[in-house]
Amino acid sequence: MTDLPPLNGLRAFDVAGRRLNFRAAADEMGVTQGAVAQQVRQLEAQLGVKLFERLPKGLALTSTGRSYHTRVAQAFAELRSATAHLKPEPNKVLISVTPTFAAKWLIPNLPDFSDKYPDIDLRILATEKVSSFHSDGIDLAIRQGAPPFGASIKATLLFRQDVIAVAAPKLLANVDLPIRPEALSHLPKIHDAHDLWPGLLNAAGIADQHKRGLRLSQTALAIDAAISGQGVALVSRFLVSNEIAAGKLLDLGYSIGAGPQDFYLLALRRSDPSRAIDTVVSWFTAQAQHQD
Repeated sequence: MTDLPPLNGLRAFDVAGRRLNFRAAADEMGVTQGAVAQQVRQLEAQLGVKLFERLPKGLALTSTGRSYHTRVAQAFAELRSATAHLKPEPNKVLISVTPTFAAKWLIPNLPDFSDKYPDIDLRILATEKVSSFHSDGIDLAIRQGAPPFGASIKATLLFRQDVIAVAAPKLLANVDLPIRPEALSHLPKIHDAHDLWPGLLNAAGIADQHKRGLRLSQTALAIDAAISGQGVALVSRFLVSNEIAAGKLLDLGYSIGAGPQDFYLLALRRSDPSRAIDTVVSWFTAQAQHQD
């Protein structure tokens, strides 16, 4: 087992490695320049390696020092992050959402939240991975699925999954409305990671005559591609309601049931109620009901 060097020495090395100057490092740490230099010398002696080149006007990391500093700096950053999670921030709420939900619903609605609740710091973690309430420190999450999500989780239904086919008016310039199955079969299709087109075409008895379609990794990109006229996209109705109302997209009258994939707002069941979290939950619920 390797003994760890003294924490003071590692801290002096971390700061000096960022500042490349003992005096600047001393100012940041609130100690003397000599104290920083001594701690670094002691660290070098214990490790048996040279971490810095002493220059007339500062410092330069050696190749060994540079490699070691990268990992030491990461360790201190992790310690700062872990400590920050312990500090109570009663008006901070961290919510985990998918990038598509963030871009196409949450961000457009945020001005209303900010106007109503300027004292609440709503932070957004946009990620495709399933975030953890415990290890990631999130307070709320938007998930697709069906209850139960776990005994410790309170789930609030926001939106039913209602997948529709949409396209830009310019794509349909030479197509009679409403779109007949034969016409739909010849239009270019936009595919995302959910790959819902085969289900809709099979259910409607339509053979896809336009075999080559645009394939994208996220529904948000599929929506943008549809708006630009690159094809027909299958998306949840609530994600494109504003675009349909604005005439940027047309509902082609085709829909598909995607199974138990409704959108829920999830929160931990808490013994210590949080006014900020409860306010955010109430706002989400009200906005979803208003959109319906």
